[in-house]
Amino acid sequence: MSGAGSKKVAVVAGDGIGPEVVESALAVLDGVGAKFEQIPVEIGLGRWKRTGLAMSEEDLAALIECDCILFGAISTPPDSNYKSVLLRIRKELDLYANIRPFQSQDLDFIIVRENTEGLYSGLEEVGVEESRTLRVITRRGSERIAEKACDLVAGRRKLTIIHKSNVLRSDRLFLETCRGVAARRGVLCDDMLVDAAAYNLVVNPQRFDVLVTTNLFGDILSDEAAGVIGSLGLCASANLGVSHALFEPIHGSAPDIAGKGVANPVGAIRSAAMMMQWLGESEKARRIEAAVQKALACGAKTPDLGGKCRTREVTEAVVDCMEIF
Repeated sequence: MSGAGSKKVAVVAGDGIGPEVVESALAVLDGVGAKFEQIPVEIGLGRWKRTGLAMSEEDLAALIECDCILFGAISTPPDSNYKSVLLRIRKELDLYANIRPFQSQDLDFIIVRENTEGLYSGLEEVGVEESRTLRVITRRGSERIAEKACDLVAGRRKLTIIHKSNVLRSDRLFLETCRGVAARRGVLCDDMLVDAAAYNLVVNPQRFDVLVTTNLFGDILSDEAAGVIGSLGLCASANLGVSHALFEPIHGSAPDIAGKGVANPVGAIRSAAMMMQWLGESEKARRIEAAVQKALACGAKTPDLGGKCRTREVTEAVVDCMEIF
Protein backbone atom coordinates (compact mmCIF):
# COMPACT_ATOMS: atom_id res chain seq x y z
CA MET A 1 0.00 0.00 0.00
CA SER A 2 1.10 3.59 -0.47
CA GLY A 3 1.81 6.36 2.03
CA ALA A 4 0.32 6.16 5.51
CA GLY A 5 -0.52 9.85 5.80
CA SER A 6 -4.15 9.54 4.71
CA LYS A 7 -4.78 6.15 6.31
CA LYS A 8 -7.20 5.26 9.07
CA VAL A 9 -5.89 2.88 11.72
CA ALA A 10 -8.29 1.26 14.17
CA VAL A 11 -6.58 1.16 17.56
CA VAL A 12 -7.82 -1.69 19.75
CA ALA A 13 -6.08 -1.56 23.13
CA GLY A 14 -8.12 -4.40 24.60
CA ASP A 15 -7.63 -6.00 28.01
CA GLY A 16 -4.87 -6.82 30.47
CA ILE A 17 -1.53 -5.49 29.29
CA GLY A 18 -3.02 -4.58 25.91
CA PRO A 19 -3.52 -0.89 26.72
CA GLU A 20 0.01 -0.60 28.11
CA VAL A 21 1.80 -2.11 25.12
CA VAL A 22 -0.40 -0.29 22.60
CA GLU A 23 0.46 2.99 24.34
CA SER A 24 4.13 2.10 23.88
CA ALA A 25 3.63 1.25 20.21
CA LEU A 26 1.86 4.55 19.58
CA ALA A 27 4.64 6.45 21.36
CA VAL A 28 7.23 4.85 19.10
CA LEU A 29 5.13 5.52 16.00
CA ASP A 30 4.88 9.14 17.06
CA GLY A 31 8.64 9.22 17.63
CA VAL A 32 9.36 7.96 14.13
CA GLY A 33 7.00 10.54 12.62
CA ALA A 34 4.22 8.19 11.48
CA LYS A 35 1.09 10.02 10.34
CA PHE A 36 -2.34 8.38 10.30
CA GLU A 37 -5.79 8.92 11.75
CA GLN A 38 -6.36 6.91 14.93
CA ILE A 39 -9.82 5.39 15.34
CA PRO A 40 -10.17 3.99 18.90
CA VAL A 41 -12.38 0.89 19.07
CA GLU A 42 -13.23 -0.71 22.41
CA ILE A 43 -13.38 -4.50 22.17
CA GLY A 44 -12.86 -7.29 24.66
CA LEU A 45 -13.60 -8.50 28.16
CA GLY A 46 -13.82 -5.02 29.67
CA ARG A 47 -16.49 -4.01 27.19
CA TRP A 48 -18.35 -7.30 27.77
CA LYS A 49 -18.43 -6.69 31.52
CA ARG A 50 -19.79 -3.20 30.96
CA THR A 51 -22.29 -3.81 28.15
CA GLY A 52 -22.74 -7.56 27.76
CA LEU A 53 -21.07 -7.50 24.32
CA ALA A 54 -17.38 -8.02 23.68
CA MET A 55 -17.83 -6.61 20.16
CA SER A 56 -20.90 -5.09 18.56
CA GLU A 57 -21.84 -4.98 14.90
CA GLU A 58 -20.97 -1.28 14.97
CA ASP A 59 -17.49 -2.11 16.28
CA LEU A 60 -16.98 -4.62 13.49
CA ALA A 61 -18.15 -2.06 10.92
CA ALA A 62 -15.65 0.46 12.31
CA LEU A 63 -12.83 -2.06 11.89
CA ILE A 64 -13.87 -2.82 8.33
CA GLU A 65 -13.95 0.89 7.45
CA CYS A 66 -10.34 1.38 8.56
CA ASP A 67 -7.31 0.50 6.46
CA CYS A 68 -5.79 -1.67 9.18
CA ILE A 69 -5.89 -2.46 12.88
CA LEU A 70 -3.27 -2.02 15.62
CA PHE A 71 -4.27 -4.57 18.24
CA GLY A 72 -3.17 -5.07 21.82
CA ALA A 73 -4.60 -8.16 23.50
CA ILE A 74 -8.04 -9.26 24.61
CA SER A 75 -9.45 -11.79 27.05
CA THR A 76 -12.36 -14.00 26.02
CA PRO A 77 -15.44 -13.58 28.26
CA PRO A 78 -15.95 -16.49 30.71
CA ASP A 79 -19.06 -17.63 28.88
CA SER A 80 -18.87 -21.12 27.38
CA ASN A 81 -21.13 -20.03 24.52
CA TYR A 82 -19.10 -16.94 23.64
CA LYS A 83 -16.95 -17.35 20.54
CA SER A 84 -13.54 -15.73 20.23
CA VAL A 85 -13.76 -12.11 19.12
CA LEU A 86 -10.35 -12.30 17.47
CA LEU A 87 -11.37 -15.35 15.45
CA ARG A 88 -14.47 -13.51 14.32
CA ILE A 89 -12.42 -10.51 13.19
CA ARG A 90 -10.09 -12.78 11.23
CA LYS A 91 -13.07 -14.45 9.57
CA GLU A 92 -15.05 -11.29 8.80
CA LEU A 93 -12.04 -9.44 7.35
CA ASP A 94 -10.71 -12.64 5.73
CA LEU A 95 -7.30 -12.21 7.37
CA TYR A 96 -6.13 -15.54 6.05
CA ALA A 97 -2.36 -15.19 6.54
CA ASN A 98 -0.74 -14.93 9.96
CA ILE A 99 2.90 -13.89 9.54
CA ARG A 100 5.11 -14.33 12.60
CA PRO A 101 8.82 -13.43 12.23
CA PHE A 102 11.33 -14.63 14.83
CA GLN A 103 14.73 -13.00 15.15
CA SER A 104 17.54 -13.15 17.66
CA GLN A 105 21.30 -12.79 17.49
CA ASP A 106 21.72 -16.03 15.54
CA LEU A 107 18.19 -16.93 14.39
CA ASP A 108 15.97 -15.56 11.64
CA PHE A 109 12.90 -17.50 10.51
CA ILE A 110 9.23 -16.86 9.78
CA ILE A 111 6.18 -18.97 10.61
CA VAL A 112 3.36 -18.51 8.09
CA ARG A 113 0.12 -19.79 9.59
CA GLU A 114 -3.16 -20.33 7.78
CA ASN A 115 -5.49 -18.16 9.81
CA THR A 116 -9.13 -18.98 8.98
CA GLU A 117 -9.48 -22.75 8.65
CA GLY A 118 -8.28 -25.87 10.45
CA LEU A 119 -9.48 -26.51 13.99
CA TYR A 120 -10.27 -22.81 14.39
CA SER A 121 -12.98 -22.93 11.74
CA GLY A 122 -15.65 -22.45 14.44
CA LEU A 123 -17.65 -25.52 13.42
CA GLU A 124 -18.30 -27.23 16.74
CA GLU A 125 -20.85 -29.33 18.58
CA VAL A 126 -20.60 -29.15 22.36
CA GLY A 127 -22.37 -31.74 24.48
CA VAL A 128 -22.32 -33.12 28.00
CA GLU A 129 -20.78 -36.48 27.12
CA GLU A 130 -19.15 -35.67 23.78
CA SER A 131 -17.95 -32.60 21.94
CA ARG A 132 -16.70 -32.29 18.38
CA THR A 133 -14.72 -29.75 16.41
CA LEU A 134 -14.58 -30.01 12.62
CA ARG A 135 -11.13 -29.53 11.10
CA VAL A 136 -11.51 -27.84 7.72
CA ILE A 137 -8.74 -27.84 5.12
CA THR A 138 -9.59 -26.51 1.65
CA ARG A 139 -7.57 -26.37 -1.54
CA ARG A 140 -8.25 -22.64 -1.85
CA GLY A 141 -7.11 -21.95 1.71
CA SER A 142 -4.00 -24.08 1.26
CA GLU A 143 -3.14 -22.47 -2.07
CA ARG A 144 -3.34 -18.90 -0.89
CA ILE A 145 -1.32 -19.47 2.29
CA ALA A 146 1.29 -21.30 0.24
CA GLU A 147 1.41 -18.37 -2.20
CA LYS A 148 1.96 -15.96 0.70
CA ALA A 149 4.70 -18.16 2.12
CA CYS A 150 6.41 -18.38 -1.28
CA ASP A 151 6.31 -14.58 -1.53
CA LEU A 152 8.28 -14.42 1.73
CA VAL A 153 10.94 -16.90 0.56
CA ALA A 154 12.19 -14.34 -1.99
CA GLY A 155 15.72 -13.39 -0.96
CA ARG A 156 15.80 -16.15 1.64
CA ARG A 157 16.66 -19.88 1.54
CA LYS A 158 13.72 -22.27 1.43
CA LEU A 159 10.20 -23.19 2.45
CA THR A 160 9.35 -25.96 4.92
CA ILE A 161 5.80 -27.34 4.90
CA ILE A 162 4.72 -28.47 8.38
CA HIS A 163 1.96 -31.08 8.56
CA LYS A 164 0.76 -34.34 10.14
CA SER A 165 -0.32 -36.16 7.00
CA ASN A 166 0.77 -39.55 8.33
CA VAL A 167 -2.17 -39.41 10.76
CA LEU A 168 -4.50 -36.68 9.53
CA ARG A 169 -5.82 -37.40 6.04
CA SER A 170 -6.96 -33.78 5.71
CA ASP A 171 -3.31 -32.73 5.91
CA ARG A 172 -2.57 -34.64 2.71
CA LEU A 173 -4.51 -32.01 0.80
CA PHE A 174 -2.57 -29.24 2.56
CA LEU A 175 0.81 -30.88 1.89
CA GLU A 176 0.12 -31.72 -1.76
CA THR A 177 -1.30 -28.26 -2.46
CA CYS A 178 1.65 -26.45 -0.85
CA ARG A 179 4.10 -28.64 -2.77
CA GLY A 180 2.33 -27.82 -6.00
CA VAL A 181 2.43 -24.07 -5.39
CA ALA A 182 6.12 -24.18 -4.46
CA ALA A 183 6.93 -26.18 -7.61
CA ARG A 184 5.00 -23.75 -9.80
CA ARG A 185 6.73 -20.79 -8.16
CA GLY A 186 10.19 -22.38 -8.41
CA VAL A 187 10.65 -22.24 -4.63
CA LEU A 188 12.95 -24.76 -2.96
CA CYS A 189 10.92 -26.64 -0.35
CA ASP A 190 10.89 -29.62 1.96
CA ASP A 191 8.37 -30.84 4.51
CA MET A 192 8.34 -32.10 8.08
CA LEU A 193 5.87 -33.67 10.48
CA VAL A 194 4.75 -31.22 13.13
CA ASP A 195 6.13 -33.24 16.04
CA ALA A 196 9.54 -33.41 14.36
CA ALA A 197 9.32 -29.66 13.70
CA ALA A 198 8.59 -29.01 17.38
CA TYR A 199 11.68 -31.01 18.32
CA ASN A 200 13.91 -29.32 15.75
CA LEU A 201 12.78 -25.85 16.80
CA VAL A 202 14.46 -26.58 20.12
CA VAL A 203 17.55 -28.56 19.11
CA ASN A 204 18.29 -27.16 15.64
CA PRO A 205 16.26 -24.01 14.92
CA GLN A 206 18.88 -22.75 12.43
CA ARG A 207 17.62 -25.32 9.90
CA PHE A 208 14.39 -23.34 9.43
CA ASP A 209 13.81 -20.35 7.17
CA VAL A 210 10.14 -19.94 6.18
CA LEU A 211 7.66 -22.43 7.63
CA VAL A 212 4.09 -22.76 6.37
CA THR A 213 1.48 -24.69 8.31
CA THR A 214 -2.14 -25.02 9.35
CA ASN A 215 -3.91 -22.95 11.99
CA LEU A 216 -3.47 -24.88 15.24
CA PHE A 217 0.02 -26.12 14.43
CA GLY A 218 1.11 -22.56 13.63
CA ASP A 219 -0.36 -21.27 16.87
CA ILE A 220 1.51 -23.80 19.00
CA LEU A 221 4.81 -23.73 17.11
CA SER A 222 5.00 -19.94 17.20
CA ASP A 223 4.72 -19.89 21.00
CA GLU A 224 7.49 -22.49 21.14
CA ALA A 225 9.56 -20.35 18.77
CA ALA A 226 9.06 -17.35 21.03
CA GLY A 227 10.50 -19.37 23.89
CA VAL A 228 13.49 -20.32 21.75
CA ILE A 229 14.35 -16.68 21.02
CA GLY A 230 13.76 -15.56 24.60
CA SER A 231 10.21 -14.38 25.32
CA LEU A 232 6.68 -14.07 23.98
CA GLY A 233 7.07 -10.37 24.69
CA LEU A 234 9.58 -9.97 21.86
CA CYS A 235 7.37 -11.27 19.08
CA ALA A 236 5.12 -9.51 16.60
CA SER A 237 2.63 -10.69 14.01
CA ALA A 238 0.66 -9.54 11.01
CA ASN A 239 -2.76 -10.92 10.09
CA LEU A 240 -3.11 -10.20 6.39
CA GLY A 241 -6.00 -10.36 3.95
CA VAL A 242 -6.51 -8.97 0.47
CA SER A 243 -7.53 -5.48 1.58
CA HIS A 244 -7.33 -5.48 5.39
CA ALA A 245 -4.65 -6.22 7.97
CA LEU A 246 -4.36 -6.53 11.74
CA PHE A 247 -1.07 -6.20 13.62
CA GLU A 248 -0.60 -7.57 17.14
CA PRO A 249 1.99 -8.95 19.52
CA ILE A 250 1.64 -12.71 19.83
CA HIS A 251 1.38 -12.67 23.63
CA GLY A 252 -1.96 -12.73 25.39
CA SER A 253 -3.54 -10.25 27.77
CA ALA A 254 -1.45 -11.46 30.77
CA PRO A 255 -3.87 -10.26 33.48
CA ASP A 256 -1.43 -11.33 36.20
CA ILE A 257 0.94 -8.46 35.35
CA ALA A 258 -1.59 -5.94 34.02
CA GLY A 259 -1.18 -2.50 35.55
CA LYS A 260 2.19 -3.29 37.12
CA GLY A 261 4.19 -1.48 34.43
CA VAL A 262 6.46 -4.43 33.68
CA ALA A 263 4.94 -5.74 30.42
CA ASN A 264 7.38 -6.13 27.55
CA PRO A 265 6.33 -3.63 24.85
CA VAL A 266 8.70 -4.92 22.17
CA GLY A 267 6.19 -7.28 20.52
CA ALA A 268 3.69 -4.46 20.15
CA ILE A 269 6.38 -2.07 18.91
CA ARG A 270 7.55 -4.58 16.34
CA SER A 271 3.94 -5.11 15.29
CA ALA A 272 3.73 -1.36 14.70
CA ALA A 273 6.83 -1.65 12.52
CA MET A 274 5.15 -4.40 10.50
CA MET A 275 2.14 -2.11 10.12
CA MET A 276 4.37 0.65 8.77
CA GLN A 277 5.85 -1.78 6.26
CA TRP A 278 2.37 -2.79 5.12
CA LEU A 279 1.37 0.85 4.78
CA GLY A 280 4.31 1.46 2.47
CA GLU A 281 6.52 3.22 5.03
CA SER A 282 9.47 0.82 4.82
CA GLU A 283 12.05 3.33 6.07
CA LYS A 284 10.06 4.01 9.24
CA ALA A 285 9.67 0.26 9.75
CA ARG A 286 13.44 -0.20 9.37
CA ARG A 287 14.19 2.58 11.85
CA ILE A 288 11.83 1.13 14.46
CA GLU A 289 13.33 -2.39 14.20
CA ALA A 290 16.89 -1.03 14.30
CA ALA A 291 16.03 1.03 17.39
CA VAL A 292 14.49 -2.01 19.11
CA GLN A 293 17.62 -4.07 18.49
CA LYS A 294 19.86 -1.25 19.73
CA ALA A 295 17.78 -0.69 22.87
CA LEU A 296 17.82 -4.41 23.73
CA ALA A 297 21.58 -4.60 23.12
CA CYS A 298 22.06 -1.67 25.49
CA GLY A 299 20.17 -3.50 28.26
CA ALA A 300 16.66 -2.07 28.00
CA LYS A 301 14.94 -5.28 29.10
CA THR A 302 11.82 -6.03 31.10
CA PRO A 303 11.71 -8.83 33.75
CA ASP A 304 10.64 -11.53 31.24
CA LEU A 305 14.09 -11.09 29.66
CA GLY A 306 15.90 -11.02 32.99
CA GLY A 307 16.04 -7.24 33.10
CA LYS A 308 14.78 -4.68 35.58
CA CYS A 309 13.34 -2.04 33.23
CA ARG A 310 9.73 -1.03 33.28
CA THR A 311 7.52 -0.82 30.21
CA ARG A 312 7.89 2.95 30.04
CA GLU A 313 11.68 2.78 30.29
CA VAL A 314 11.98 0.29 27.42
CA THR A 315 9.66 2.44 25.31
CA GLU A 316 11.72 5.56 26.01
CA ALA A 317 14.93 3.70 25.18
CA VAL A 318 13.53 2.65 21.79
CA VAL A 319 12.41 6.22 21.03
CA ASP A 320 15.83 7.56 22.03
CA CYS A 321 17.61 4.99 19.86
CA MET A 322 15.60 6.03 16.82
CA GLU A 323 17.48 9.32 16.83
CA ILE A 324 20.61 7.33 15.99
CA PHE A 325 19.20 5.78 12.84
